[in-house]
Parts: sequence; structure tokens; C-alpha cells
Amino acid sequence: MAKLAITKPHSQGFTVTSRTRSSTGPPPVSAGTGGVSPGGTAYWSADEDAIKRWKELTEEERNDTDSIARSFCRHATKTLARGSFNMDTFAAYYAAANAVRDRLLDEWNATQNYHSTQNPKRVYYMSLEFLLGRTLDNAMLNMGVKENFGSALEGLGFRLEDLIEEEMDAALGNGGLGRLAACFMDSMATLDYPAWGYGLRYQYGIFQQRIMDGYQTEFPDYWLNFGNPWEIERLDVCYEVKFRGYVTKITDASNRVHYVWEGCEKVLAIAYDNPIPGYDTKNCINIRLWSSKPTKEFDFASFNDGNYDKSVEEQKAAENITAVLYPNDNHMVGKTLRLKQQYFFVSATLQDIIRRFKKSNLPWNHFPNQVSIQLNDTHPTLGIAELQRILVDEEGLLWDEAWDIVTKTYSFTNHTVLPEALEKWAVPLMQDLLPRLMMIIFDINLFFLQKVERVYPGDRDRLRRMSIVIEGQPQYISMAHLAVVGSHTVNGVAALHSELVKSMLFQDFVEYFGEARFTNVTNGVTPRRWLHQANPQLSKLIESKLGNDMFLKHLNELQKLKKFSDDGVFQKEWMDIKYQNKLRLANHIRVHCGVDVSPDALFDIQCKRFHEYKRQFMNILGVIHRYKRLKALDQTELAKEVMKVVIFAGKSAPGYFIAKLIIKLINNVANIINEDPDTSDYLKLVFIPNYNVSLAEIMIPASDISQHISTAGTEASGTSNMKFVLNGGLIIGTVDGANIEIGEEVGEENIWLFGALTPDVEDIRHAQRYRPTVLDPELDLVVKAIQAGEFGEPYIFEPLINTLTVGHDYYIISKDFPAYLETLAVIDKAYKDKSAWAKRSINAAASMGKFSSDRSIEEYAQNIWNIKPLSVPRK
Repeated sequence: MAKLAITKPHSQGFTVTSRTRSSTGPPPVSAGTGGVSPGGTAYWSADEDAIKRWKELTEEERNDTDSIARSFCRHATKTLARGSFNMDTFAAYYAAANAVRDRLLDEWNATQNYHSTQNPKRVYYMSLEFLLGRTLDNAMLNMGVKENFGSALEGLGFRLEDLIEEEMDAALGNGGLGRLAACFMDSMATLDYPAWGYGLRYQYGIFQQRIMDGYQTEFPDYWLNFGNPWEIERLDVCYEVKFRGYVTKITDASNRVHYVWEGCEKVLAIAYDNPIPGYDTKNCINIRLWSSKPTKEFDFASFNDGNYDKSVEEQKAAENITAVLYPNDNHMVGKTLRLKQQYFFVSATLQDIIRRFKKSNLPWNHFPNQVSIQLNDTHPTLGIAELQRILVDEEGLLWDEAWDIVTKTYSFTNHTVLPEALEKWAVPLMQDLLPRLMMIIFDINLFFLQKVERVYPGDRDRLRRMSIVIEGQPQYISMAHLAVVGSHTVNGVAALHSELVKSMLFQDFVEYFGEARFTNVTNGVTPRRWLHQANPQLSKLIESKLGNDMFLKHLNELQKLKKFSDDGVFQKEWMDIKYQNKLRLANHIRVHCGVDVSPDALFDIQCKRFHEYKRQFMNILGVIHRYKRLKALDQTELAKEVMKVVIFAGKSAPGYFIAKLIIKLINNVANIINEDPDTSDYLKLVFIPNYNVSLAEIMIPASDISQHISTAGTEASGTSNMKFVLNGGLIIGTVDGANIEIGEEVGEENIWLFGALTPDVEDIRHAQRYRPTVLDPELDLVVKAIQAGEFGEPYIFEPLINTLTVGHDYYIISKDFPAYLETLAVIDKAYKDKSAWAKRSINAAASMGKFSSDRSIEEYAQNIWNIKPLSVPRK
């Protein structure tokens, strides 16, 4: 008979001080052999007959239409307690989501069980963002069940497309960093790599963006208000995370010094698992997100005393840690919360990774053979010091032995060359919040600089430049330097960016460590979501032309489309799909923005996070210039102009005043342009609020041209440029980031590049700062129109205009503006030749094989992580 050994389970709110520490306690083992879970409860222990019976009763869900319909009805009636008399579309979405989840979990359980028995080396992808988008459509497509689900639901009176629209985007990221992480997880699953993602479960996301009087206004994103059917709450997987307290020095009998971090504030990290299915494979990996909870949820004594706020004070303080992505850090409270957030993330993640490693009963020097940890930007960098602390303080390893393990385990992806984006933390803040970690970092820095000094004796300036600790009042910790020192490999995300990383950011480190430590892995996007899901009609057309859907796993197959690029019939089919996608976006704009736009116009789109270096400001200045030019034409001349719709989307950081002013200017200009009867047939301007993955899936397939116009040398890579071209949109861009490599692949005739080159940017800035310079005449006309109040009160935009004048135009808009206008005019001319434009569109999309995230992940796996695919057997 089966026996279940019971210990007192952890329930939310109970203190955990008496529970065995999960990082050092008995390792959990597979069901059937006993053991203890991370939460301190006993695993099931059973004899062989019971296990056999278990397997007989847990057969996988079937995917025929009758079985799917039964699953749907079961969840509608048993999970949601609904019946045929009170079902609605939202309830139907939840029933369908649960039916899909059942099938997801079959694959997830099979994958986790197989990985546990094979015990391969795993990669752990640590990212503060995972911008997943909607899951229902993606999961059905990847598992190959969408058609049968559509038929099953149609038989019950529901349209699958309506149910897909009911899902809210998971608010777990902001921009390219989080979407890249999501694409990478899709590729790791599809390529059968044993991988885990780790992040945070944000209660309110970053924010919901609304436009009020032209301004961005932030509201909480209540994406979890109705629950999330795709996550599995793991109350049994929880870890303590410590803050503040003090460090005690202890000398043992053998005269060895130990440090104990005690007297701490503690919170709990609760795990939420999110299965990620691969395409056309049994492999289903996991993103584990942490939610912060208090160790003591409710203070009954304070409540009885009438102090009701104090009774839940600890709960509020703990839950604030994972309330919002990137809390505003314009004040000390925000800085403290951000640092807490980052340490909470790495502490819980490392405890979980170490718990899994200990199940193998291998010695610590095998840790890098079983574990590879990838840092997605500097946010998880505290993990380097935390792993060193765990190995030295808790596991008793000698410093050098522990450091050797740490540096063989971590690798670091840098995503920016902008100095202000390289994280730095004030030492007093770290000493207060993380006293033992601060000691560890000081020691890491000292021992590192001692080694550097031996190679470059007496070179004090080099030591200053390479130090992890930035001297000053107060001192700061450079997280980028810590990441480089603590990792075995550092990579950039595009060829140009990786060269800038070596020549600008980390030149001293390249000289010291050697070039082999620094490499490039150009970013990519998953064609499953960004072609197959976002543009299903185009995916079908490509499949019909190529005779199979191999291109979804081998994107280089698209090259075969080039031989059809002159085929008039194929061109028409291709552009008809583009027209339908434009019509869909036009309908969205009419419903959500109240603006009528024509799908016959050229759709010019810039959708990305708002930042000065991305130069949405230059784009709107160009729109004003076009408007002023059109106003000066008579009707005969106007009739010769290309109709154009310019579309913006994206969020600014809440505390980024200048970026928010750019959004205000766009909306004010739109109010004037869209109501002008003289030009509104030839120019429309739209700002679509609350940009997210689902909106991108509508916008990207609809573009004729998209803008990627960052100041040269500032954009690490960009991935939206790849998505646009993959969907047959052409791009105008600067010679920056991945634009360069896209240009190399598609050919100069299928891309429009302009502007200053990276080596010239600093000389241009120097000249603008120290020598008499004037604005470009055409730009000056636009600036004067804004200052004259043509687009709202001039004082509102004075700080924005000042960035061009007294601010010395740091992002060299004036220098690039003439070439920008000239290139836009060339694009207008090219758009008039519909056949030539269609050929460009086909050839550009057919050249995008390099930019699959599958290629990126293969390079990481082979060159950095040293992991191999592990295919889960099909039954």
C-alpha cells in the first residue's frame, strides 16, 4: 500500500524559522522514493504496485476534436462552475485555456521527469523581464492542436479567434530585453535544450499607459485580477530571502574565520511555474517566476490593539518587492526597492538551482559541469556575489575554490553602451540592505585588482578604471564590472555592438583577460510567434510556395522564395496579404484611437520604448516638416504625393521627463494634422497607447516601412527591425545595431540606411559643443513652428527644444536631419512602383534566415553554455 509521510505543511503566513533550510536540507528526490520538498513537506513514498497504478491512471490527454470538446466542457462545468445557460466568451476562454494547459502539462511533466532521470547540464536564463504576450494561441500552434481546438469549439458555438482576444498580455516586461528573453525560451524549447528561465512575477507589470490631454499617464496593469490559467502556483517551493541585519565574525577551532549574516529582515519567495512548449517537439521547458510574501502575514496583536494598518504592514512591505517592474528610482525609496527586487530575484533563484544540483549528490567542483547561468543584462549580477557567499559561508568552501566555481558558471550578456544604462549602486545603500554581500564584493574587487596590479605594476589609473568599486562620495559599485570579472564569457548582441563593448566599455578588461572572453551573438526572433502566429496568412502562403513548413524551424529555407520575387501572381498574393493586415490595423486604430486611416496609404511605423537615443523626436520633427511642405502645395501638386500614415507606439519610463514630452508633442501634432482638411487625405498621424506584444502582432505585419533611426553607436541590436522585415516590411535606419547585419543580408537595394557613422559621432558632438554651430535650416523651420505655438503652448516643449540648442544636440538630430528627409523622399518615390516594391518586400523577407533566435541559441549553447540537446521521447 502507498504511504504518505506527513510533516506540517507550510501555509502562507506561518513563520518558517524552524523549517529545514531548503538550500542545505535533505535533497528532494523523485516521487516513489521519499524525500523532502523545498517547502519542507514530505514527498510521496510508494511501492512499485502503487507507482504502476499511478501511471495507469495518468494517461495523456487526447487531441481529437471529441476529446478536446469534452475537456472544454469539463473545465467549464467543473473548474468554472458554469453551464450552457450562463457561459460567455470570457468563461469560454478560461475553459479553453485550461483544456490547453492540461495538454501542456502532459508535455511539461514528461520533460521534467526525463530531465530528472538523465540529469543533463542545464542552462538557467536569468532575466528581470519576460515579455511573453498571449499564451493560448502560441501554445496551440507550438503543440499542433490549433485546428482541432478550432473545430471542437465551433461545434460548441464558439469562435476560437474571439476566445484568443479575451486573453490579457502577461505584464512581465517592458521592451526588447524581455521580448528577446521570451524568444530565446521558445527557441530553447524548440531545439530540445534542457533549460529554465527565472524571473519575477510582477503583480502590476510596468504600468498601463493611457493618453490624457496628450500626456502619457501611468495606471496599474491589473493583468492578474482574474487569475492566470497558464501559471502553476508552487506553494511547496518557497525560500527565505534576507535583508539588512549584521555580520558576525567567528573563528573556529582550526583558526579558520567564518562570517554569519544574522538579525535579518526576511521575506518568502514563492514559485510560480509557466510552461513553455517547443514547436514540433515533446520538449516543454519552464519559466519559474518568484512572488514575494511575508514570513508573517498578519500581526494579530496589533489588530487587537486597533492598529489595523500596522497589522498588515509586513505583508505590504514584502509584497511591494514584486509589485511593479522597474520602480521609479528618482528617489531613495525607489532605489532601495529596486535593489531589494534584484537581490530577492537572485537569492531565490540560486537557492532553487543549488537545491536541484544537490539532488545529483555530486561534489561542488562538478557544479559548472551541471549548471550554466546566463545573466540577461546587469540586473541579475548580484548573483555572482551571492553564489560566492553561499559557497563560502554556507557550504564551507575555501575562497579560491568557490571563486573558480563561480567564474566557470556565469556568462553575461551586455545590452547597452549607454553610460547611464550601466547600473551602479551606492555603497551605503548596499551596506545597509546587503551587509554580507557588500563585504563579498569588496573582497572580490581587492583580489581582482591585486592580480591586475601584478600584470600592470604601478598603473594606478588602470586599477581605477577597472575597479568594481567606483571611488567618490559616496562610493558606487559598478554592476557591469562585477559581471565581467565574475563571468567566463561576455557577449554583445550585434556585430557592431560587440566591437563597441570591447573598444569602448571594457577595453581594459579585454587587454587583461584577452579577446577570447568577449564574443558576439547577434540577436534573433522566433519565427513561430513573429511569422506563423502574428501573420498566419503569410505563413500559409510561404508554406504553399515552398511545399512544407520547414522554414518555421529552419528559417534559411525562406531563401527559396527569391526565385518567385519577379512572379506577378505571387507578388499580388503577397501584397494582398499585406493589404489585409493594414486593414486590420486600420480597424484597430479607428476603434481605439478614433482616427480613420486608409489602408491604401503607405504605413510608416515606429514602435519601441521611448528614449532620446531612439530618436522618436527626429521622426515627429520629420512629420511636422512633411506637413508644412504639404500645406504649401496646391491641389495639382498634392495629387502627386504619396498618401502616408505615420504610426507611433511605445512607453516612456515614468520618470523620463523628456521622453514623455516627445509623446505629448506627437499627440499635439496629431490633433492638428488629422483635422486639417487641406492635407488629411495625404497625411495622418497616430499614437497607439499601451504598446505590448499583442499590439505588436497587429502592427508589425501591417508595415510598409518601419523606422529604426537611433544615433549611430547607441542601439545595441534591436529586434523589432528583424520582425518587420520578416513580415515583408522594409526599413529606414541608421548604420547602427542589427540594421548593419540586416543590410548585409537583404542587400542595399532592399533597405534604406542614412546618417552619421559611429566613428564620427564623438567628433560631431565635440564640434557642436565647442564650436559655433547652427541648426539645419529645414530643422530650424520646424523648431520655429513649435516655438510659434502651432502645436500647443510653446513653453510646454521648451525643455525638448533645448535638447537641440543649449543641450548641444547630443543625439545629433540636426546633423542627420537632411539625410533623413532625403531618404524619406527616396522611399516615397520607390513606393509608387508597386511591382518593384513587392519584389523588394519578398526579397527582404526571404533574406532573414540569419535572424532566427534558433541560430542565436545554437551559438550560445555551443560557444558559451556547452550544453547539448536532450530530446524527450515521444510515446
